Amino acid sequence: MKEAYEFLKNCGTFYLATEENGQPHVRPFGAVCDFEGRLYFVTNNKKNVYQQMIKNGKVEICGMNKGKWIRVVGTVKEDLRREARIAMMNENAVLSNMYTVDDNLMTVLYFENGTATIYSYSEEPKIITL
Repeated sequence: MKEAYEFLKNCGTFYLATEENGQPHVRPFGAVCDFEGRLYFVTNNKKNVYQQMIKNGKVEICGMNKGKWIRVVGTVKEDLRREARIAMMNENAVLSNMYTVDDNLMTVLYFENGTATIYSYSEEPKIITL
């Protein structure tokens, strides 16, 4: 998991895909966290993306960095613990421009299960179990 986390962190921007009524939706994200050995990301619980993930936890993430790209496929679950939000804020200072730990907007989700695959044009894909 650590390698997938580091890759996404170094991407800066990565893209999260959700689904609603058979229609895919893709959005840019940029904050990830390694908390308790799980891959976490953050969103606002008032956004459509949050509602889509609560209804259908199957998501995909894709990002590119230095000629390699990653696809993370799996099921996400919301973590309501304050400690998880604190960990996210500690690893992503830029979030303080949008959220506070106790604002009732910021929510964190983690990959309950999934697979990250790192690809390149010159190497075999590397598969990482989350």
